[in-house]
Amino acid sequence: MNRATAKKLIERYFLQLTEGCGNSNCTNEFCASFRGFEPLDNNAAAAKALDLFKANAKLCDYYPTIKLKVDDEQMGSNMTTEDFSDVHYLSEHTVCSILTFCEEKGDYSALVRVIGRIFSNAEALMKSFRKDELGTTKNLDSVKPAEQQSGEDSSAASLTNTALNGVLDSCEVTVDLDGVRRMYDKLLSIDQVEAALVNALIFLTPNVELDLEYLDVYETNPDYLNIFIIVMENSNLHSPEYLEVALPQFCKAMSKLPVTALARLSKLWSKFSLPHIRRMMETFQQLITFTVVSNEYDSDNLVNDDETVVAATQCLKVVFYASILGGDVDMEHNDEDEEESDSEELTLHELLGEERLYKKGPRVDPLEKELGVRTVDSIRPLIPFEDFINESLNDVIEMDKDFTFFKVDAETKFSFQSCPFILSAITKNQGLYYDNRIRMYSERRLTALYSMVQGQQPNPYLKLKVRRDHIIDDALVRLEMISMENPSDLKKQLFVEFEGEQGVDEGGVSKEFFQLVLEEIFNPDIGMFTYDDNTKLFWFNSSSLENEAQYTLIGIVLGLAIYNNCILDVHFPMVVYRKLMGKKGIFLDLSDSHPVLYQSLKGLLEYTGNVEEDMMLTFQISHTDLFGNPVLYNLKEQGDQIAVTKENRQEFVDLYADYILNTSVESQFKAFKKGFLMVTSESPMKYLFRPEEVELLICGSRKLDFEALEKTTDYDGGYTKDTQVIKDFWEIIHSFSEEQKRLFLQFTTGTDRAPVGGLGKLKMIIAKNGSDTDRLPTSHTCFNALLLPEYSSKDKLRERLLKAITYAKGFGML
Repeated sequence: MNRATAKKLIERYFLQLTEGCGNSNCTNEFCASFRGFEPLDNNAAAAKALDLFKANAKLCDYYPTIKLKVDDEQMGSNMTTEDFSDVHYLSEHTVCSILTFCEEKGDYSALVRVIGRIFSNAEALMKSFRKDELGTTKNLDSVKPAEQQSGEDSSAASLTNTALNGVLDSCEVTVDLDGVRRMYDKLLSIDQVEAALVNALIFLTPNVELDLEYLDVYETNPDYLNIFIIVMENSNLHSPEYLEVALPQFCKAMSKLPVTALARLSKLWSKFSLPHIRRMMETFQQLITFTVVSNEYDSDNLVNDDETVVAATQCLKVVFYASILGGDVDMEHNDEDEEESDSEELTLHELLGEERLYKKGPRVDPLEKELGVRTVDSIRPLIPFEDFINESLNDVIEMDKDFTFFKVDAETKFSFQSCPFILSAITKNQGLYYDNRIRMYSERRLTALYSMVQGQQPNPYLKLKVRRDHIIDDALVRLEMISMENPSDLKKQLFVEFEGEQGVDEGGVSKEFFQLVLEEIFNPDIGMFTYDDNTKLFWFNSSSLENEAQYTLIGIVLGLAIYNNCILDVHFPMVVYRKLMGKKGIFLDLSDSHPVLYQSLKGLLEYTGNVEEDMMLTFQISHTDLFGNPVLYNLKEQGDQIAVTKENRQEFVDLYADYILNTSVESQFKAFKKGFLMVTSESPMKYLFRPEEVELLICGSRKLDFEALEKTTDYDGGYTKDTQVIKDFWEIIHSFSEEQKRLFLQFTTGTDRAPVGGLGKLKMIIAKNGSDTDRLPTSHTCFNALLLPEYSSKDKLRERLLKAITYAKGFGML
C-alpha cells in the first residue's frame, strides 16, 4: 500500500469515528452513527483511527454530506443576510451557496467582498478548497501541541502525527483541484468578481513574498504551497488585467519558494492534462514577452535586471520540468562519467585569480537535483522543447554580459544561461563562443607566462603541420603527443598548415583539415565505421581492427570543431550525441540508428500469437564481423538454452538493444568519448545543450535557405545586388538541385551545412574578379568569399560555376 492510500484510509477512519457515516441504522461499533457509540474527542479519535487502520477494521459504506464550513448562525438559517464576515475560508460549497444567494438578490457585492477578503489573505487562502475527503485534515491539524494538552491527549496527538509522518507522501497536496476549477468556471464569468480576484492578488503577493523570504513559512507549514496551486488554476492569468501588476508580483513571490516547494509544484503539475500545463506555460511566456516588448533594454539597462522577466523565467522552469516529468522519461541507463582526480596543488588559473571562471565539476541546477531528473533524461516531453524558447527575450539578451554573470557573478547576478530551456540554440552558441574564446585567450596568457619564466619561444596556438597524403598519421601522432604531454594545449586556438602549401589558416585551412580527416576515417575501406545506405548514417564497427587511438582522434576532432566554431560533415544517429551527454543507448534509439532491427524487435513486442512456438528465438543472437563471418553472442548466461516467450520478450529486446548500442562498441565509444571530453570537459556545453542541439553545433543544419543567404550576402569590387551578373548568379543558384546547392556551399565555405541559426547567419561575400574570361570562379573559404568574374552571359556563368564547384579541391586551387 502506498503512502497516499494509507493517508486516505486513516482519515476515513477518523471521519467515521467523529462524524459517522450518516446511516441511522448503522451496525458498525466503530462508527459515530452507531446507536451505542460513545463520542470521542479529536485526540482519542486520531489514536483510535490509527489502531483501526493497523487492524484493517471495517469501514462503513455511507459517508456524510460535506457540511458548509460556516454554520447557520454565521450565514443566517435562510441565507437572508449579507453579513458573511465570519466566513474565514472557502470551499466549493461555500462559494456556490453565496453565489446562489447573490443571484437571487441580483447583487454580487457580498460575493465580491468575500472573494476579495479571502483571496487577499494568505492564511485564509491556504485553508480554502481542501479536498472533501481530507476534511479531517483540519481536525487533525487542530490537535494542540503537547504543552497545551493533558498528558493522555498529548501522547495521542504525538502518536497520530508520528504515524502520519511515516505514511503520508510529502508531495501530496490538500487542495481540491476539481473543486477549484469548477469554482473558477463559475466566478470568472462575472466581471465584478474578476476585478476582485485581480485586486486581491495585488494585495496578497507582497505579504507572501515577505513571508517566504524572511519567515520561512513553507518550512513551518508545507500547506502554504496551496496558495500558489489555487492561484495558478485561474485560467485568466494571462489576460491584460493581470499582466500589468498582479501576475508580475505573483511570479516574484513564487520565485521565493524554496527548492523543495518548487519540486512539489513541478511533480503536481506533471500529473495535469496537457491543456492545463500548456496554459501555465503560456501564462509565464506571455508575461515575459509582454514585459520585454513593453521596455527598452541596452548595455546599461539589461533584461537580466528586470525582476519581472527573471521571476517569470524562474517560474517557467517549474513548468519545464513538469513537462519532462509528465512525458516519457528514462531516468535509468546513465553512463558513468570518469571522475577527475582533484589535485591539491594550485593551478595557474587559481594563481591568476581565474578559478571561478574555470571551476571544475559539472554545473547542476538545484531544481533538477531535487527532482532527480535531467533534461537529457527526457525521451518525449509533454510540451515540445521549442515551445519554451522565448524569441523576444533572445533578441534583447546581451550575451557577453550574461556570460559574465553565468561564469563569475552567479551568486549576485541572474544569468539566463541558468535557465537554458528559454534560450535558442543560436543564443546558447553565442555563450559557448564567449567561453571558448576566453579560454583560448587565457591559454595564450599562460603560455606567455611559461615562456617568460622558462626563457622559451612562446607557442600560443595549437599548431598542426600535416602532410596531405599522410593526414591521419600526422594528426594522430601530434594530437596524441599533445594529449599526453599537455592536454590544455587542445584548448588553444587551432592553426593547421599543410606541408608544402602556402596559405595562412584563418579558418579555411582548418575547415579543409577537418573535412579530409573525416573523409579518411569514415572511408568504409578503413573499417572503423559501418555505413547504412538507407539511413545514410555511420555507426561504430564492433569488430574494427583499428586501435582505440584512432577513435580518440575522432573524438578530439569533434571537440575541436565545436571549440573552433567549425561545422563538420558528420553523419551519426542521435544516440551518439545522447551517449556523449551521459546516457546509454536504449531500444527506442534503434529507430534511427538501426531501423530494420528496430522494426523487427517492435514486431516481436506487438506479436499477438505464440511467441515461443512461432518465433523460435533464444537469448543468443548472431551478427557478422568485419570479414562477414557469423558471430554468436549470449545476451545472458546460457542464453542459447533460454527461449524468448511472451513473458520475457521485453527483457530480450532491452538486452539486444543494450548489446548493439552499448556493449558491442564499448571500447570504441569509450575511446571516442575520451577524445571528445579532452577538449570539452570544462565547457558548459553539457549543461546548456540538449543532444539534438549538440548535433547542430557539430554538424550544422541540413536545412538550406538560400533566400536567407541572398539577403545577407555582401558585395565587393564593384558588384552590387543590382548588377546583372549578380542577378543571373542568384537565379542560377535558386534553380540548382539540392545536391548542387550543397556543392556550391562546400566550395564557398568549406562545408555543405548551414551554421547554427541557418544560412542567414552566414556572411558570404561575392567579389568581382575581373571582366569576362574563361577562368573559373574561385573562393576563399576562410572568409566565405566567392571571387566571380563578370561573365558575358548567363549560360557561361552557369557552365563555369558548375565546373568550379564540381571539380575544385585543395587550398587555392583554380
